[in-house]
Amino acid sequence: MTIDNQIRAFAGTFILMSLILAYYHSQNWLWFTAFVGANLLQSSVTKFCPLEIMLKKVEKN
Repeated sequence: MTIDNQIRAFAGTFILMSLILAYYHSQNWLWFTAFVGANLLQSSVTKFCPLEIMLKKVEKN
């Protein structure tokens, strides 16, 4: 799996988890969903993604 696909999988998982938590626990979890979405948006513009850096470091080890 490529790093781009891993990032998409992480983002999708986090968004779905936060939506489930917002539905069953507290709507404040929607702030986490907004954070993930904002991070995806800024990484598409700036080409900087913190998760990509972490995945590359893990891949080297």
